[in-house]
Amino acid sequence: MTPPRPTPLLRAGQLLALLLAGAAYWALAYATPRAQFGQLLGLFGVAGAAYVWLLHTRLPLRWGLGAALAFRLLWLPATPALSDDFYRFHWDGLLVSHGHSPFAETPAQLLRRPPPDSAALPMRELRRLGPHLNSPRYFSVYPPVCQALYGAAAAAFPSSETGFLLVVRGALLLADAGAAALLLWLLPLAGWPARRALAYLLHPLAIVEVAGNVHMEGVVVFFLLLTGALLVRRRSRLAAGALALAVATKLLPLLALPLLARQLGRRFGWFLGVLAGGLGLAFLPFLSWGLLLHIGLSLDLYFQSFEFNASVFYVLRALGQWLVGFDLVGGLGPLLGAGALGLAFWLARGVDAGRRGLAAVPQRLLLTLSGYFALATIVHPWYLVPLVALSCFSPLRYARVWAGLAVLSYSAYRTSAYTESPWLLVLEYGGVLAWAAWEWRTSELANERIVNERVGK
Repeated sequence: MTPPRPTPLLRAGQLLALLLAGAAYWALAYATPRAQFGQLLGLFGVAGAAYVWLLHTRLPLRWGLGAALAFRLLWLPATPALSDDFYRFHWDGLLVSHGHSPFAETPAQLLRRPPPDSAALPMRELRRLGPHLNSPRYFSVYPPVCQALYGAAAAAFPSSETGFLLVVRGALLLADAGAAALLLWLLPLAGWPARRALAYLLHPLAIVEVAGNVHMEGVVVFFLLLTGALLVRRRSRLAAGALALAVATKLLPLLALPLLARQLGRRFGWFLGVLAGGLGLAFLPFLSWGLLLHIGLSLDLYFQSFEFNASVFYVLRALGQWLVGFDLVGGLGPLLGAGALGLAFWLARGVDAGRRGLAAVPQRLLLTLSGYFALATIVHPWYLVPLVALSCFSPLRYARVWAGLAVLSYSAYRTSAYTESPWLLVLEYGGVLAWAAWEWRTSELANERIVNERVGK
């Protein structure tokens, strides 16, 4: 479908769409409790419709960049209403800012039996935060880059939630600004127009979950793009350092290693060594047997106990309950995790060494991470933010659709029981599957047409 020609009427319509999206984000930030799912969905719908129409009508790049900044600035003084994870971020930050490892014990353990150095800890603030934590009996799962940011924010504002959030949001805003600059530079090099950066920068999920709910996926996106930019410049050791920072923010970028092993060839040994060294330095301040044990316990719980907004796992779980009569999460989780790892190695087979192979890495990584989340037992909406960024380098748009439909998972928070709706799960994943099938079919037809044209010549 050909975009409409730019006219004064079209520009006025685009301005109106931007204003409607801004109003929707303001209402989400300041007037929408998480339990009000209908209101939340309606506002997301307004922002999503504006997003789709603005991209289709080719919103001017400068307008889009200005709107992306304005939409994020709207959230600066807001207290997240759609996620309570920030309380744990502040808890960990208070511990780090007072020289205490957030991996040493669970919040419940610390409050029940304060450690010997508790006189040096801000126990009053910790006790205030305790009732707000959604996982007080679990060890922290946030890697060192997160802890460094939370520690700096808590040191600046130990008793102010608003101040803490301002510092964290400031860092996330810088990460998004860096991601924007890298996208504008990398996309033309990869053969795509720079304006495709708006597909990530204006996506409602990227705005709400990063700027609004202060999740660190925006930092992961920046470091992944920085890794790619350094690889383009053939600075593989610096790229390894950037990837180490991505992994030290969220562990998931480790799934890029099979792709990079194929693309870098003989240089991968040096790359892996620098990556390991960078991760060692990042984790060094927290290094202990307790750290390894507690992170291991958290990962074990993640794969064997927790489940939320899953797809393939829920289908297999239902089959298991029907066939054997009990929940198979303990066995299925690790098995599906192994399947995701196998998929990463299988997708890496199509990547060649050198610059030509480097161009294929973003789309292959998009497919790799998509496969991981398709098999995962937990898929919180913000997990999908990196997929939206990677989709800028691909003709495939299913990740943007998935990131939009993932908002349906917020229906689980309508009550304190956190009950998921099977019908909304079917709508979410059925919609993504239908869109992906349509994209695959249209791409097959396009390839067939190209072949026929060449044969005809």
